[in-house]
Amino acid sequence: MADQVNPANSAEKTLKAFVDADQLAGAATLTWRNGNVRVETVGRRNLLTNAPVERSTIFRIASMTKPVTTVAALMLLDEEKFALDDRITMCAPELAHLRVLRDPEGPLDATEEAGRSITFRDLLTHRSGLTYGAFHRGPIGHAYTETLGATIDNPLEPDEWIGRFAMLPVIDQPGAGFRYSHSTDLLGFLIARLDGESLGKVLSRRIFAPLRMRDTGFIVPREKRDRRAALCGFDNDGRLTMLTAAPGRQALEERPDDMAFESGGQGLWSTVDDYLAFARMLLGDPDLPALLRAETRALMTSNQLTPEQRAAARMFGQKIFAEGHGYGMGVAVVMEPEKADLMRCRGGIGTIGWPGAYGGWWQADPNDRSVLIFLAHNMVELSQMVQGIGLGVWSAIADFHGIATYRSSMNGAA
Repeated sequence: MADQVNPANSAEKTLKAFVDADQLAGAATLTWRNGNVRVETVGRRNLLTNAPVERSTIFRIASMTKPVTTVAALMLLDEEKFALDDRITMCAPELAHLRVLRDPEGPLDATEEAGRSITFRDLLTHRSGLTYGAFHRGPIGHAYTETLGATIDNPLEPDEWIGRFAMLPVIDQPGAGFRYSHSTDLLGFLIARLDGESLGKVLSRRIFAPLRMRDTGFIVPREKRDRRAALCGFDNDGRLTMLTAAPGRQALEERPDDMAFESGGQGLWSTVDDYLAFARMLLGDPDLPALLRAETRALMTSNQLTPEQRAAARMFGQKIFAEGHGYGMGVAVVMEPEKADLMRCRGGIGTIGWPGAYGGWWQADPNDRSVLIFLAHNMVELSQMVQGIGLGVWSAIADFHGIATYRSSMNGAA
């Protein structure tokens, strides 16, 4: 549908075509520019009740969590709780004896000693040597799944998760290259150790309360659950359907109240307005609290990879930073606008963003000081993606981006 979009249309009118074609249950979009906000919603947040998506609808934001956890870590950096090149063994002694696989898809006993310890810089830039089990068909993929469990709703205590991770080999030498991974989950647990309380409490005190992100957290309180977007995906014939768990059972329909595991990599729920506050903070908006020192914020939002690491970085077989983007800390960074892939973010030099696997996407452009946000629940199994099922959400995001960009070129306002 992207090639048929009329950029003069509203996002609501354009995205309704995806809803009518059953490619998308519903979505909320937000455009912020020059202090003006435009929010448009379409479709349903619950297929059974037909409750509509509204501005206040609360979505799982998946990996849009990573920049939030990154900011919390960098706040501790500003307070000198650690230095970037400190070994993480200062607060995670369990990880003092790492082994590295000689072949990422090879046998688990074919390892060598790590050349050095993982540092905080490694975790912040995904150069730790960790991975996600879903990225591998070899033994390490099975080992991650069996040993570490679900990525979001996990019965393990954080300390037990770290202890189990210590038993696994990493797939690359620390610092060697970008490997998208559990790095931010591990970082979140270390933040909790350094700050002396659970990650959820750290984020609430340090980020959500100052920015008035009232609807963001690892759980949705009972009194707000009627505003949640239900878990929504597709059956194997490509029809929209309600789910009782996210793909791979990584997240449950209802998280147990006593669950201590909090995923700093992909566990948060949020709304378009809450995430706007966070994104504006990263632009240095003077109307919001400055959570980071200016130089720390600049570090986070500028490329940290070497040219060789950019060229070598892969995800699902794709070269994700070879051109167009680099990677800062928790966010992709536009370096060559004419080559930037929209699915990470696309704008002027220095534009940042990082999408979520469940259909969430955002970007913040310091050049025109704009923020674009798209939230949906579009939960697709990897096997379905291979068949082309559930991919309409990315066309919908592209259309939304095109409309928002057209508006900017026409009048410079949202």
